[in-house]
This record gives sequence, C-alpha cells and structure tokens, in this order.
Amino acid sequence: MTNRILRWGLLSTAKINHALIHPLRASKRNQLLAVASRSEEKAQAYANKWMIPRSYGSYESLLADPEIDVIYNSLPNHLHADWTIKALKAGKHVLCEKPLALTAANVDKMLATAKKTGCVLTEAFMYRHHPQTLKVQEIVESGILGKLQFLRGSFTFTLNREGNYRFIKEMGGGSIWDVGCYPISYIRMLIGRNPVEVFGWQVQGQAGIDLSFAGQMRFSDDILAQFDSSFQSPFHTEMEILGSLGKLLIPNPFRPGKNEEILLTLNNKVKKIKIRGQELYRGEVEEMADTILLGKLPRISLEDSRANTITIQAFLESAQCGEVITL
Repeated sequence: MTNRILRWGLLSTAKINHALIHPLRASKRNQLLAVASRSEEKAQAYANKWMIPRSYGSYESLLADPEIDVIYNSLPNHLHADWTIKALKAGKHVLCEKPLALTAANVDKMLATAKKTGCVLTEAFMYRHHPQTLKVQEIVESGILGKLQFLRGSFTFTLNREGNYRFIKEMGGGSIWDVGCYPISYIRMLIGRNPVEVFGWQVQGQAGIDLSFAGQMRFSDDILAQFDSSFQSPFHTEMEILGSLGKLLIPNPFRPGKNEEILLTLNNKVKKIKIRGQELYRGEVEEMADTILLGKLPRISLEDSRANTITIQAFLESAQCGEVITL
C-alpha cells in the first residue's frame, strides 16, 4: 500500500493551481495526471502549458476518470461544497481550497459524504503544515510564554482585479473569507478551542462584500484576540502572541518560505529563532499521501474546518447587526 502512487486531477485552471504543480512533481508518492476546465480548448491549453498528460472539457469528465485518486478543488468559494461532494461520491479523495464551505450546513454535508464514502477530505490551509507553524505551536505549548493573554493577526493586500469572484458576494467574496480566515484559523489553532463571543466591523463595498474587516474574539479563561483583513491596504501579514511571561512575533505566518525568522521576547530580551522551512505547499501534498496511504489522521480535521466556518459566519452576522455574537 505504501508503494502506491496517488494520481491527482486539478478541478479548474485557477491560478492557485500553480502552487501545487511543483510539489506534486517533486513528490515520490504523488503524480499530477489531469486537469479539467469548462471547455476542452481551455483545458487543453492549460495541459500543454504545464505538461499535464490528460485534459477534460468538463468537471464531470475528470471525476469519471477511474485512474484519478485525488481531486484538488480550487474552484471559487461558492462551488467548494457541491463539487467536493460530487468528487467524494465519485470515489475521489479531495484536497479542497479554503474556505472549505461558506456555511456550517454545507460542511456537515461534506463531512457526512466523506464518512459514507470512506474518502479523505481536508481543507487546504497550507501554512498549517509548514515547519515554522509547527515550531510556533511547540513554543506556545511549552508554556514558556506563560498564560496566553492576547493574540493578534493581520492579513491584508490590495486587490485590483476587476470582476474577480472575490468581489462577488454570491460567490463567497469578501476579505474575511479570502484572507481573514487565516488569522482566525491561526488564533483558534494556538488556543486550541473556539471563541465564546465575537464582534466585528466591516468596510462594505458596493457589491455588499467586506472590503476590510476587523474583529475581536473572547475565549474562555480570559484570552482575547483580534484580527484584521483587507482588499484595500498594502500587503501585510503578521501574528503576535502575548503571554504572561513573554511574547512571540511571527512576521510571515501565513506564507512562510524556506528560511524564516520568528522573534521570542522573554525578560525584555529578544531572541531570533531561525527556521529552515520547505516549499510552502509541499506539506499539504505529502500529508494527503500520509492520510490516504498510511491512515494517519489529518492535521486539519473537518471539525476544525467547521468551527472556522462558524466563526466567520458569526463575524459577518455581528458586522451586519452591530452586536456581539455568542457561539
């Protein structure tokens, strides 16, 4: 079983696919075999450009290929649930881009289908598999920072692509779904549980999506957290963890590279911790192989993904009604 090579199909020709192509080709346990688009011409052109052996002019044709083991679902957010469920029913394992779904109800349908079919389904939060993230978790869990008190995260960039689905509310657009989900996920991961209350503000665009979002979370045991996300601000990412004994600053938390540095402050002295990383998307590719071939539990459980979805939904509700939402 461990000598088996998993054959992958790309569901769409989305730009994010580029990030997975090299990790798949560098892996000894994974092989990129096919790509699908809504037209044969587009699929064939993409396959020729990236030297992919097979191309399909419909998503259904890709799912019908009996030699495909794993589907990478990089479709726009509002299509994640439906096409992931179709892929699972076709007997395919699925790595689905974040956010896994836009409602908890859809996550529940995806979870139920994965359980019924016995196929692996996981959300593609690539940073969760990187050595930097694992090191940050190790530091927090060691207790060296003392009792966690306050966490802060930020992910912003300027989006100028007119007509992009991120500007369309019905397609799951908005900064919180696109980039705010990262600090929300990161904060929940480090605290190890879900917030009990959230409150959010948004700068709303003409299409009804949030162009910018700022939110606060209250966790049990008096832990507080903040995040901000935006399509209007310059590129900026950061995570800061403050405990009763020290502070940890992660300048590049969500897209870490092969050589990173985090800053640990104890007794007013700053220590630079250098981390030798890896290609960003390699971890999620190899973890799919570990989960499918070796039966290991996925690092990102579907329950974790469901909780992130519920938290984001609560933030959006709070921004609309102007009240604290209890989870």
